[in-house]
Amino acid sequence: MTREELERRVTLVRQELEEAANGRYPVPKLIAVTKTHSAEEILPLAEMGITEIGENRVQELLTKLPALRDSFRIHLIGRLQRNKVKQIVGDVCMIQSVDSEPLAMEIHNRALAAGKRMPVLVEISPAGEEQKGGVPFEETEAFLKKIAPLEGLEIRGLMAVMPLTEDREYLDGLFARTRELFDRLKDRNLSGAAMEELSMGMSGDYQLAAAHGATMVRVGSAIFGPRG
Repeated sequence: MTREELERRVTLVRQELEEAANGRYPVPKLIAVTKTHSAEEILPLAEMGITEIGENRVQELLTKLPALRDSFRIHLIGRLQRNKVKQIVGDVCMIQSVDSEPLAMEIHNRALAAGKRMPVLVEISPAGEEQKGGVPFEETEAFLKKIAPLEGLEIRGLMAVMPLTEDREYLDGLFARTRELFDRLKDRNLSGAAMEELSMGMSGDYQLAAAHGATMVRVGSAIFGPRG
């Protein structure tokens, strides 16, 4: 892809996010999802004002880290195995996929050992898809209360991955339900569990996410184009 095409795609996504938010909510932060893309493909984004990227796999992230760490804040957005936490806790700005107590405890321990608190989001499961992980809606508050005392964590909000479907009405309902949960938890003002960030929306549905008040969207193929 040429630089001009990449810039055109980034500009279009930003315009669509602004239109979807429509003044009702702030325009969400655009996090470019960079899995499967080389550092050479990713680096031009920095000159287009994209400062944060999302990587799904620890091993891939580690290979690209030396080239990217000075240009971007990096989010770990994929499912994370406990034995991989120690490899990334000092290099990512946020872990967006915390969905179990053992994982939360491992991040807590590794962060404390590194002398830091790790910003995290709790991943929830809007559609109850077991293969995607995520805390069930009805268990989210209880889960937050269990992990909130862990001093190595800085809980910043929620993350959600919506199902792959063409049913826009169904998706709209899931986004609305997720926003309602976020607002309800924010109103509860749970100690140690700030509700500042709501990360939801990907290339197929980021406009719906913006319309329902996402604070971050994670966009890959709409920026880089589909893989051959």
